[in-house]
Amino acid sequence: MYQREPTQSTTTATIGHFIGGKVIHRSGRTLPIEDPATGSTIRVAELADSDTVDEAVNFAQKAFSEWRATTPLKRARVMFKFKQLLEENADEICKLITEEHGKTLEDARGELQRGIEVVEYACGIPELLKGEHTPSVGTNIDSWSQFQPLGVSAGITPFNFPAMVPMWMYPIAIACGNAFVLKPSELDPSASMFCATLLRDAGLPDGVFNIVNGDRETVDALLANPIVQSISFVGSTPVAEHVYVTGTKNGKRVQALGGAKNHAIVMPDADMDQAANATLGAAYGSCGERCMAISVVVCVGEETASEFISNIQQGLNNLTVDSGFSSDSDMGPLISDRHLERVRDYIELGVDEGAELVVDGRNLVVSGHEKGHFLGPCLFDRVNPSMRIYQDEIFGPVLCVVRAHTQEEAMAIVDEHPYGNGTCIFTRDGEAARFFAENIKVGMVGINVPLPVPAAVHSFGGWKRSLFGDLYAYGPDAVKFYTRRKTITERWPSGGVREQARFSFPS
Repeated sequence: MYQREPTQSTTTATIGHFIGGKVIHRSGRTLPIEDPATGSTIRVAELADSDTVDEAVNFAQKAFSEWRATTPLKRARVMFKFKQLLEENADEICKLITEEHGKTLEDARGELQRGIEVVEYACGIPELLKGEHTPSVGTNIDSWSQFQPLGVSAGITPFNFPAMVPMWMYPIAIACGNAFVLKPSELDPSASMFCATLLRDAGLPDGVFNIVNGDRETVDALLANPIVQSISFVGSTPVAEHVYVTGTKNGKRVQALGGAKNHAIVMPDADMDQAANATLGAAYGSCGERCMAISVVVCVGEETASEFISNIQQGLNNLTVDSGFSSDSDMGPLISDRHLERVRDYIELGVDEGAELVVDGRNLVVSGHEKGHFLGPCLFDRVNPSMRIYQDEIFGPVLCVVRAHTQEEAMAIVDEHPYGNGTCIFTRDGEAARFFAENIKVGMVGINVPLPVPAAVHSFGGWKRSLFGDLYAYGPDAVKFYTRRKTITERWPSGGVREQARFSFPS
């Protein structure tokens, strides 16, 4: 079993940066990392300034020239070994996730498994990088395309999936022949730091993968560095837009995945038990801190709404909120006290706006964790689309129910929202499901599937203000994002015949 380096092994340890194949420390600004279940500081993260970012990028640039010349088969072997090490060290990685994020261990295991599936996809890079070849496009002329790496790529990732979302980016980028600089969330960076050492032990050359821990100053330094060729980002929409505008202005290729307000439509013919149980997990799992969480349910018909809400209430009565390390816990704490207060403010706002607070989780106290960032599940009924609790991404355990008369009205509500990340419909009617899938203006759609997160062989991304850029994350789009196509046309004249100059366009 792999052992963590001393810099990450003890309480209140200082987390530095991973540059050139080793953990380094740089004096300067720091940030305490809390255990969300207790509110206590468990580690301290150094925050990179522009000099540290430039150091990481320069290491990556030096490593790139040799790594790009490494055959795709040898790169794939590194990914196979990395996958093996991830599986062997899964318990340790999940422990780090729960310590710093607060989600349950079971949830952390699910997150890590979905990240490993992207690594598995990257293992197929020899096949994925095969270009196209056409012999004899003209007399004695052949033409083919190949996919070449960009250079140094960077990733900026959020706190809610500290292992999985970075794995949406760097395994495929590295397998394509790029070097990579990751800026994980400053709130829970340890899982990525641990994975960096596993990549090194899998045989990845020093400097191909680097981590700089930091905040906005670190992000802006990456956006400004001229060596960085591409930026992948996942986070809130305002920051995604900033990253996209600034990055593209600086000549970089950018994919920036933003916020979400994911709707589920519950039809009158739905299996109500199944719809309610599925929604409970999708709305309150990971304390609602998921970009694919169901945060709005549009019930078609008054009877549908009443039955659905009754089932949700019953389910919430049986939901256990506790530390992520508790075997009985269904939902852990929010990431920070600051975020807890933000979600509480939205609940107060919803009451002030006139929504009916059916379930109020604000008075929850978890025994033994009184200083933790806990909030019980909350449920609003009779929410109006004009309300801010409907319009804004709350990113907490708050579910809003909107009532509609018809499927068309329900779909119009979904379509008019500025976000278009994910959505689903609960129904037994194939015609209704097909109409929904074909016409809804959202990037990822589920039919009786509340969290339609695509498998690793497909790609992840939303529409409207949920995505800035043309290409989705992971899957086939990632291979396109992290490479440039080069088309080569070749001719070898035969017979020693010297041709005369031609001044017309070749055909």
